[in-house]
Amino acid sequence: MQGAVPLSDLARRWSSRAAALPPEIGFLAAEGVPLDILSRAALIARRCKADAATTLLNEGFVSEAVFYRALARRLGVPFLEGALTLAEGVSRSRCFAAGAAPLASGGGAVGIVAAPRGAAVARLIAASDRLAQPLAITTPTVLRQALFAQHGAAIAEDASEALRCRRPEWSCRPGPQATDLALSGVVLALVILLTRLPTLSGFLLLALLQGLMLALLSFRLAAATMGAAEIVEGPASAPSPVLLTDDALPTYTILVALYREAAVVPRLLGTLRRLDYPAAKLDIKFLLEADDRETAAAFRAVCLPARFEIVTVPAGMPRTKPRALNAALPLARGEHLVVYDAEDVIAPDQLRLAATLFARAPASTACLQGHLVIDNHGDGWLPRLFAIEYAALFDVLGPALSAWRMPTPLGGTSTHFRTHVLRALHGWDAWNVTEDADLGLRMARAGYHVGDLPSATYEEALADPRKWLRQRTRWMKGFLQTSFTHGRHPRDLYRSLGAAESLCVLALVPGTVVSALLYPFMLFGGIAELALAPDAPNEDVLAVFARTASATVFFGGLAAMWLPGLVGCLRRGWFDLVPLVALLPLYFLLGSLAAWLAVIELARHPHRWNKTEHGLARTSRTGALGRRRLGDIRSASTAPPPSPWPAG
Repeated sequence: MQGAVPLSDLARRWSSRAAALPPEIGFLAAEGVPLDILSRAALIARRCKADAATTLLNEGFVSEAVFYRALARRLGVPFLEGALTLAEGVSRSRCFAAGAAPLASGGGAVGIVAAPRGAAVARLIAASDRLAQPLAITTPTVLRQALFAQHGAAIAEDASEALRCRRPEWSCRPGPQATDLALSGVVLALVILLTRLPTLSGFLLLALLQGLMLALLSFRLAAATMGAAEIVEGPASAPSPVLLTDDALPTYTILVALYREAAVVPRLLGTLRRLDYPAAKLDIKFLLEADDRETAAAFRAVCLPARFEIVTVPAGMPRTKPRALNAALPLARGEHLVVYDAEDVIAPDQLRLAATLFARAPASTACLQGHLVIDNHGDGWLPRLFAIEYAALFDVLGPALSAWRMPTPLGGTSTHFRTHVLRALHGWDAWNVTEDADLGLRMARAGYHVGDLPSATYEEALADPRKWLRQRTRWMKGFLQTSFTHGRHPRDLYRSLGAAESLCVLALVPGTVVSALLYPFMLFGGIAELALAPDAPNEDVLAVFARTASATVFFGGLAAMWLPGLVGCLRRGWFDLVPLVALLPLYFLLGSLAAWLAVIELARHPHRWNKTEHGLARTSRTGALGRRRLGDIRSASTAPPPSPWPAG
């Protein structure tokens, strides 16, 4: 046929294209994987400065099973799948790092099973003719499952007790006993009683407490003043940072702990798929409890590329989110790591922005806190007030603390870390039910700072007051745990932080709980004093001073509630919520009830985790929390990749 290309020329072209492929994927051409797919993976890898094998797998062009079975054929070694029996007495950390482990002696002639990643694939192919001992190949998932099966008890023990064993002064175990709580209550009652006595000592003590309370309120008032000035004068003139390009981005690990949250799996997968970050540089791990079959089934129903990994945490105590995070921390491959909650809807550019800010920040900036935004305002009055509270915390107070380089209790989600710092601090305290606040304080004590990440993560607030109360009780209990933990040696705390920083910690951690406990008495007592104050022209100077100081604290407290919420609403453009800011004093009465319940629960069940139920939002202001049928979202999230290849 005229114009036809000879078969020999086609073969040469095919061979030259295959030879031009990176060696870690080039062998797949002989296995029948289309050259177009391999060439596309190589092109993406070059653009991102990543290895071609990870790109191919993370993009979903081929499955792990296809890739590693083909690698075994290329090397002429067995491919193992299913349960593996590994040798005893080997270091699991070394096995995780090497991507290989020795098999038990009953495994025949094969001594080592390997699941190389990335550039290690090319090195293994290059050294295949001079291997020191017989080898078998498996997938990284099968190897990890085998290591977790064999070392599950040790992994569970480390996840629970590593902090207590290595830095016992930072661990909340042993926590306060019932006698400690009773003694603290007696001391607090005596202080209150002394301040009410009409004596000079009572007056001096009252003046000291009022001065301390004003100092504590000053952080919130100063933050609100900064925010108000920005609204009036306009945002800072500094241009938005130029975001890092794909080739300059580091590998990023994402950890999401779930428990009985199958309903939000489709939405979670959708938001993670929309991230503006190279798939080749993502390491996403979903952490499930061993008995959570429903959530595991929801993930099994979806075909996921290799950048998504399901990790079943070995059974153990306590059953808490930080324990699950600790179990996965040794597996993190990213230079940076972020923790998300199951219901989060993340701004697509958040990881790229965080990587950019980390690259430009000093090494002492070990964490970036994203802005948590409540999105289901239409679900009732409680979500609306919750939204105002979060706007005050994450749009006003958080950025101010970052600018002042003050200790910051973290938000628990959208917290981005330098992974090596997190490991140096031994991860999270598995027994602290607000592990985020504790970790923020530990970072400050170690000399690190928390930066502000101006990127939104949309969340849902609980509309049921009973469920809200359970959640807030856990938070208050965790703040009590953190207060007792780091208050064991106040002099050491002061030396590690400094005067202003110690005052900030006092205001934000124990001050939050103590003020919530006393709030009803201060609110109604202040109203009574103002309403029933006698008109006594001959009143002595001390009485006038005491009454003036009390009124200052009272109105200062109201201002510290109202102003940050008002500024937060204005920053968000939530003008319809501005009138509801006036209701915050009533809203904080619920917080006071939670604080008293937290004291009781700390004495009875100090480490019980009151699980927050997700996926209940009926409305979404931005549409981010839109609720579609599970099947509709699942079908959308499982759309085939641009160049489909059998999943094996």
